[in-house]
Amino acid sequence: MVFGSWCRVAVTAALVVALAGCGDPDDKAPHQGSETPKAMTVRVATTDAIASLDPAGPYDVGSRTVQANLYQTLLTILPGKPTPVPDAADCQFDSPTTYTCSLKEDLSFPNGHELTSADVKYSFERMLRLKTPGGPAAWFSSLTSVSTPDELTAVFNLKRPDARLPYLLTTTAGSIVDQEFYPPNKLLDTKAMGSGPYQLAGYRPGQSVTLTQFDKYKGPRGAQNDGAEITLLKDSTALYQAITTGKADLAFHGFGPSMLDKLRKNDQLQVVASDYAAVRFFQFQLKSPTARKPAVRRAVAQLIDRPAIAKKAYADQVTPLYSLVPPGFGGQVDAFKSEYKEPNKTAAATILRQAGVAVPVPLTVGWTPLQYGAGARHEVLELKRQLEASGLFKVTLRSAEWPQYQQLTRAGAYDLYQDGRLPEYPDADDYLAPFVRPGAVLNNGYRSAAAAALLEQETTEQNGIEREKLLGQLQGVLAKEVPVIPTWQGRLTVVAGKDLENVAPAVNPLSFLYLSGLRL
Repeated sequence: MVFGSWCRVAVTAALVVALAGCGDPDDKAPHQGSETPKAMTVRVATTDAIASLDPAGPYDVGSRTVQANLYQTLLTILPGKPTPVPDAADCQFDSPTTYTCSLKEDLSFPNGHELTSADVKYSFERMLRLKTPGGPAAWFSSLTSVSTPDELTAVFNLKRPDARLPYLLTTTAGSIVDQEFYPPNKLLDTKAMGSGPYQLAGYRPGQSVTLTQFDKYKGPRGAQNDGAEITLLKDSTALYQAITTGKADLAFHGFGPSMLDKLRKNDQLQVVASDYAAVRFFQFQLKSPTARKPAVRRAVAQLIDRPAIAKKAYADQVTPLYSLVPPGFGGQVDAFKSEYKEPNKTAAATILRQAGVAVPVPLTVGWTPLQYGAGARHEVLELKRQLEASGLFKVTLRSAEWPQYQQLTRAGAYDLYQDGRLPEYPDADDYLAPFVRPGAVLNNGYRSAAAAALLEQETTEQNGIEREKLLGQLQGVLAKEVPVIPTWQGRLTVVAGKDLENVAPAVNPLSFLYLSGLRL
């Protein structure tokens, strides 16, 4: 429901005088004796935990949902638009190493302080100085300084060209904070002063967060409700009860497939599934003599049946993925579908035969039972079934608990192992660089001159169209050389009351929610 403007009524002790402009007696305007319109507060429930309200703190999903609604960034990404657009500022590259942002006029914080370029400079310098473990400072390694020629201009000076910067500025790591409110050398975990669509009205750590509309926000995410009450629950059972009993208007993060099946049958609820940025894949460990053979890697890629994995392991609650970069990100191409077409035993056998690889090839596949959810075991069993059904592989499955599993993958205990990723910033680069760049978090010993050259070119390319071409070429190289095989993209499922509007656009691909568009 969209509420119209209420006409004000002046009341004296003896007389009620309707001000000019009020409607007829049968309109929706309040009249003498009528109740004050009920505040349109959205009640949200989640099993997420919140580490900090400070955007310079740990970059966890629970914290991001709150921060994204409290703070304003220079740029933002809107639903259905993969490239950044202005939020607090309009920005452009003046040179490959100079990025200038012109702030909107009359920006302010809820405490009445003006928001100027000095706050932008302070926010980034503070974030880089704190270097919070698990925080975002490392992403901005190309940034040398932020200069402020005037109160409405902030200039990002880079040590090298970095085409990722506009995307980094859309993340909560790029939030602008009030320099008079935030201490320079420590986090402010339980308070907040941002210029986003909401302001913090209350916070009980581990229990709830209360947001109210900030009516002086100037940006594309103006609140269409009066506020939000976010309740932090302990488990999926409590989450299920909250949404089915009407105690919550919206619930997310924590439902299992069986719960979602029940919720879909409830005609008082809507279950909205949106593809989001979490991806799953199998990595080859190139310390393994078997995995070092390109023909072995290509044969596995030729055999894998992604729709069968999605159906048998996850009841089609995930989407088959044919590139390391999921759809919706600039430059994405279905490189593995182009390279291998459909699963084909004959083609896989030809690959191995031409390389002189004897069959069946022994292959040790690693997996971990808890980190990747209940479907992880069914996924590796289905992979084993597919590979062995071809007669070309003999698969041995080995599992370990996290974090021992991490140690074993690095040590080379498996030829192929299950892995996953939720990227940190909304750009295709964040799906590719971790595999290609030596020493990066997901690097498995893969070295490729072609991939490294394309990675360097796309990072520094200033022309967006040309950069997307380079990103597509890089995905093509990875599909040919197969250091890793993408399998599926996750879905973030949100359950809401049937009258809550704009649920799907609220879901950010990085797994948090923008609450400002929700309407009751």
